[in-house]
Amino acid sequence: MCSTTAAPAPGPSLNEKYPLQNDLMLRAARGERVERTPVWLFRQAGRHLPEYMAYKEEKGKNFLQLLDDPLDVAEVTMQPIRRYPLDAAILFSDILVVAEALGIDVEMPGGKGITVPRPLTGPDDFYARIPKEVDVAQKLSHVITAVTTIKETLKGKVPLIGFSAAPWTLMYYMVGGSSRQNQENGEMWLREYPEASKDLLDLLTGVVIEYMSLQVQAGADMIQVFEAMGDFISEENFYEWAMPLLKRIATELRERHPDVPLLCFTRGATYSSVALQQAGYNIITMDTKTDRKATRAALQADFEANGAPAGRVSGVQGNFDVALLREPSTEAQVRDAVATLLQDLGPQQLIANLGEGLMGKENPELVTAFVNAVHEISEQMIAAE
Repeated sequence: MCSTTAAPAPGPSLNEKYPLQNDLMLRAARGERVERTPVWLFRQAGRHLPEYMAYKEEKGKNFLQLLDDPLDVAEVTMQPIRRYPLDAAILFSDILVVAEALGIDVEMPGGKGITVPRPLTGPDDFYARIPKEVDVAQKLSHVITAVTTIKETLKGKVPLIGFSAAPWTLMYYMVGGSSRQNQENGEMWLREYPEASKDLLDLLTGVVIEYMSLQVQAGADMIQVFEAMGDFISEENFYEWAMPLLKRIATELRERHPDVPLLCFTRGATYSSVALQQAGYNIITMDTKTDRKATRAALQADFEANGAPAGRVSGVQGNFDVALLREPSTEAQVRDAVATLLQDLGPQQLIANLGEGLMGKENPELVTAFVNAVHEISEQMIAAE
């Protein structure tokens, strides 16, 4: 269960104070016609940027420490917006802040990614350590404050995307401790401890809904759900355990915030695109391995047969190969790959993005080439229609 303290100032007041100067992302997500395809990048704020590394050194903070200060969060969120002509900012945060709100310790040992040093060992450990209720507004107040701080800093330049990890992904880390080790623990819990798994996933779902709703109230213009650990659940278990929770999240958020577009990325489980459309997500994200044309065709056929809660076929997001943004790639190669992406998917009802997040070794000049190519080639295609 979740409880809340006083909610932050509602987003509409900030949007009235700072009307959006660029609403391409919102129009694309709502299925409206755009004059060029919008683009942003998974992990666009972070270590591929020299200014980010310099800022961390100047502050003497690591990644997790930066997340604790809304001013640091706002600065890092703004860095890619200053450098690239992106069509959206995304909250600089981490998927495991929800686990932290439930009392789970999170660490970032050098070179090993983010880890949970004391994962849940079984049902008794879960029921002893994890509270049945959490005051989301209080526990994650620093994140909610950061959302409003970012909106004040953006001053309407582009929309702000809020986000959360999905319940399965959170559970995966909470019982396994790492993305790289104990990868079987999540499914072992589903198999060996079904009752505790249900209780944990239900608790996480409620927290995720409240957390993302608070982000919208604080000013977020769009919300993305990251099912980042879709590679580590079978398709059968995904549909039995994960998908109903993703549907519940979409249903409740649509009821609370009907005008806020919902995006979902089931990395490693993009076979679920049609189910996500039926769940009510406006935008379905494709990972690098996803067949572009087949996904478009499946969504269209499903909509024609069954309709959709959004009242239109869902748009898509993705799925440029991030490897092309690292040397020895050239700007010409990046541009050619963008042209192929746009030819495969068409420039409308598309949010151009990566199929995986930036990892840190990408060349900012190649990133610039990608963003510019999306805008230029899509504008030419649309003008020629």
